[in-house]
Amino acid sequence: MSISRDLMKYKLFWGEQSFCLTCCFFLKEVCFSCTGPSQGPVDDCVNWLLSNSQHLTSYLFNEATLEKFPFSLLTVHLFPRTFAQNCRNIEVLNLNGCTKITDSTCLSLSKFCSKLKQLDLTSCVSISNHSLKALSDGCRMLEMLNLSWCDQITRDGIEALARGCTGLRALFLRGCTQLDDGALKHLQKHCPELTTINMQSCTQITDEGLVSLCRGCHKLQILCVSGCSNITDASLTALGLNCPRLKILEAARCSHVTDAGFTVLARNCHELEKMDLEECILVTDNTLVQLSIHCPRLQALSLSHCELITDDGIRALSSSTCGQERLTVVELDNCPLITDVTLEHLKSCHRLERIELYDCQQVTRAGIKRIRVSGHDGTLQTVYYCIESALVGVKRGS
Repeated sequence: MSISRDLMKYKLFWGEQSFCLTCCFFLKEVCFSCTGPSQGPVDDCVNWLLSNSQHLTSYLFNEATLEKFPFSLLTVHLFPRTFAQNCRNIEVLNLNGCTKITDSTCLSLSKFCSKLKQLDLTSCVSISNHSLKALSDGCRMLEMLNLSWCDQITRDGIEALARGCTGLRALFLRGCTQLDDGALKHLQKHCPELTTINMQSCTQITDEGLVSLCRGCHKLQILCVSGCSNITDASLTALGLNCPRLKILEAARCSHVTDAGFTVLARNCHELEKMDLEECILVTDNTLVQLSIHCPRLQALSLSHCELITDDGIRALSSSTCGQERLTVVELDNCPLITDVTLEHLKSCHRLERIELYDCQQVTRAGIKRIRVSGHDGTLQTVYYCIESALVGVKRGS
């Protein structure tokens, strides 16, 4: 059996033979898929990797905590330090869901892994501000950090991170409920390269912090503030005036934003491609008119539970450039004023692939049937709707 020495990627599943690795001197990327109990010599694989893979740059633990690994020579507590010491060229490290990870892991990474660029610590719930201080000291090349659901993180940790990792481009903070406006002010001051930030369910964030962020991070392209219920039009205005490259905005359940804020946003952010406005209950057809005029690249729009949206708003959207040439997804669940007339308008959206109409009580089966039959180029795949208490997903051709 001949194995190429320049093998660059190798996925390890339980049951694979570790002898294969002994020939892979230039291995750069490893993925452990741990979905069941051990059936193979994983100890040997890991120990060999740590001793010999000086070229390793990417390491992924997939859907598992470290405790699932049947290490006999490397305990959960010793593994992170041993890994860091022996894999100093690591650039991408995914520890998503490794709940036994602690601050000591980041201390080791800081000491030995200065080339680290992407680190995923999603749901590593023991991680604290000490980890961010360590990363800022030793991993200054960091470009992407995912701290989602690490709920011990506060503004002090973000301050330390921002001061040391000034090249940060993407930061994921979903469910970091202790974060407040002060954290965003530090990012504004020190991280001008930031293009992506996700603050879903960071409920203490207000306009004060988000306005500051927008004024310092002009390259912002992707922003999620879903569940940040204190956000108002002031934040949308700041986005529009400072972040013209914005492509994706997720603002679900921001119930205080209105047409006024979205008007400023639409008139200045012409590259918008995706918007999630679910439960933005004050939004009306006027927002759709502004999007139809100023945002020709819009591809996906969620308006579920926006109860003031009517057929007129959908008419404006569907007759626009984005409607006819770009729009692929429209979600209108629980929009009580939407009728079959909306479906007639949507026929002109030639690239439409999915429509959601759950609990739109004025939409009829006849209307659904007409749009399925009358699609221009056959791109429409599925219409989801609810009629007479029955949830239905109708695919094209059924």
